[in-house]
Amino acid sequence: MTNRQRIELINTYLREHKYADLRTLAARFGGSLSTVRRALDLLEERGIARRHHGGASLIETDALTQDFDFPARLRRQADEKFIIAGLVAAQVKPGMTIILDGGTTAYAVARLLAEKRVRVITNSLPVASLFSEVSNVETIVTGGIGYGRLGILVGPLCEQSLDQVHADLAVLGGTGVTEKGIWNHNALIISAQRRMIAAADRTCFAIDASKFGRMALSLTTPFEPRFTIVTDTRPAPAVIKAVHAAGATLLLASRRRRAGARA
Repeated sequence: MTNRQRIELINTYLREHKYADLRTLAARFGGSLSTVRRALDLLEERGIARRHHGGASLIETDALTQDFDFPARLRRQADEKFIIAGLVAAQVKPGMTIILDGGTTAYAVARLLAEKRVRVITNSLPVASLFSEVSNVETIVTGGIGYGRLGILVGPLCEQSLDQVHADLAVLGGTGVTEKGIWNHNALIISAQRRMIAAADRTCFAIDASKFGRMALSLTTPFEPRFTIVTDTRPAPAVIKAVHAAGATLLLASRRRRAGARA
């Protein structure tokens, strides 16, 4: 078998199975682990595969699939998420207990909390992994069922865990925001987020501009007085009016100073 044939066969296998480890590919298509690594490196250069430790996964290109792919979502609006995360993190004081959901902007916030002495409650495996070697942060991970490529825990055990805790602040994301409130695609994620909102004194929604004017499957929550919406771009007038009418706060993150201004 030539290298070109092997690469095409690996490409086909990934498209069918979405993920494969090095040993499986080497056994199925021949060649050493190093040969398979080089083939996967080439597929990654072509934008077909994403290399992981010990294997690779298919890069999904349709928008809905990417909504359920944590690495793909993490790359989207990366600069905007960092700006928003800076303003959210500025609201976190040492000694606070913070709930962080599985959103990519919440993950960006988590990266800025490493120097603060806080307690974090999360259903996000990437967030838990991030804090695993940070001595300043005590991390509490909910139970639950692992939800695929999002790297989050959901389901009854997750919800029961959240029912038994209290936090000063919850930092959540959303798939869409309209004048009706915050939307999301998945019923299990929505249920977990509602428990997070109930467990926290205040909730901060970290939302980049791409989410405004977009509805998803279900409404997670209407706006409430305890909510702060942090974004990088002024939303449509109807959304601003709805936020203010509900008594919630809208903060705009500044691209220049990473400071916030009320809208």
